[in-house]
Amino acid sequence: GNTEGSEAESSQTAGAETTPETTSENDDVKEEVSEESSSQTASSEDAKEEESVAEENTETEENVTATSGTPYEMHGALQVDGTVIVDANGETFQIAGVSTHGLAWFPDYVNKDAFLSIRDDWGANTIRLAMYTAENGGYCEGGNKDSLKALVKDGVNYATDLGMYAIVDWHILHDLDPNKYKSDSIAFFDEMSKEFKDQDNVIYEICNEPNGGVSWASIKQYAMQV
Repeated sequence: GNTEGSEAESSQTAGAETTPETTSENDDVKEEVSEESSSQTASSEDAKEEESVAEENTETEENVTATSGTPYEMHGALQVDGTVIVDANGETFQIAGVSTHGLAWFPDYVNKDAFLSIRDDWGANTIRLAMYTAENGGYCEGGNKDSLKALVKDGVNYATDLGMYAIVDWHILHDLDPNKYKSDSIAFFDEMSKEFKDQDNVIYEICNEPNGGVSWASIKQYAMQV
């Protein structure tokens, strides 16, 4: 009987001795679970933070695109709608720009840096290339036609590179009636319209300011043919 009691006590003692090891193992498991849970929580928080940053970056990019685009990027091709000019979005558009003086006399102002300053410092969206036709050195009265056409093309290309609109101006003044040099005008605009046929930012001003008593019927005749 004593022997059995002793064995039972030994068994209980053995059980008691193994309890701390079991507890230690359980604690280790709990710590591992806790660490995994913490890691998962941290990963989840990091993922949310990355998503939030990505969304903010996307919003910033959209805002930059909407507010800092060039005039042409924001408005596209223009057209006349009734009595107003509208952009590609159908919104009323106002041409706001600077005109050169006569290209034959002041060619130096046709340069990209000048146009950039006009766009960014003055808020202009358009450059008008004024090519006089009759005055001293004008296109039709002693001017170098090839040189003047090259200036016009350079000016259009600079404006295009900067996302601006370009007006090609056949600048009637002292010749009074646009029909006087109508054949030159037709040839000039035929060449320019072919050169820039794929550019929607180019506007053609086929007759600046007819004057000296010329009739509107005569001006219309010229306009319809050009």
